[in-house]
Amino acid sequence: MFRFRDEYHPQVKKDLKKIDKSVQLEIKDSHIPKILNDPYMGDELTGDLAGIHSYHLEKDRVQYRISYIIDEGKRS
Repeated sequence: MFRFRDEYHPQVKKDLKKIDKSVQLEIKDSHIPKILNDPYMGDELTGDLAGIHSYHLEKDRVQYRISYIIDEGKRS
């Protein structure tokens, strides 16, 4: 069971379609569960982007970023 639950902006579905299927699966099966268990592992952004966390990953020398907001009221 994850500490938090996930909700997605409608644009996420469109963005995921633009990347390789193997990367989509790795994000879904590996990286999202890591974030849900410990959302504070991502870098907290500052300035105009304060309150947003950023998780970075790389596959086949391509860098990807998952940006998310932690809502303490949406715990599992």
